[in-house]
Amino acid sequence: MEEYGSDVWNYAFFLTRSREQANDISQEVFLKAYRNIGKFRGDSSLKTWLLTITRNTAFSYGKSNFWRRFITLDTKQHLPNEVRSAEQEALGNAYANRIWEIIMALPKKNREVLALDIQHGLSIAEMAKLLGVAEGTVKSRLARARDKVRIAIKEEEQE
Repeated sequence: MEEYGSDVWNYAFFLTRSREQANDISQEVFLKAYRNIGKFRGDSSLKTWLLTITRNTAFSYGKSNFWRRFITLDTKQHLPNEVRSAEQEALGNAYANRIWEIIMALPKKNREVLALDIQHGLSIAEMAKLLGVAEGTVKSRLARARDKVRIAIKEEEQE
């Protein structure tokens, strides 16, 4: 739980956009995993298995706002010793928020694959296993999502 707790919670929050539901889902995921550890065949990584349980559990909640998601982006991807001004920090946050708005406007299948790649760092094979689709499908969705984000950013920069 210590190793994958934040991944499970973040993915649950991504899917539900609710801290309360993410908390409930996370607890339920680890209970299900504990009860069903004997069913884990090792076909995928433990992380992928837990995220699959997370996804299925979140789907079962069936909220109407299920796909209206919000992901926070850590914009502090600068060097630890680098000092940023308040203005730089605000501009970085605004830019990051705009990128996530663009991502959130993507079709849900592309959006989910992109989030699994960016936020959770899953491999193509792990994403395919988690989503129950072929690796080629994941690759095409990911490429499409990246292209759409790239184009949207270029269009905004030209304005």
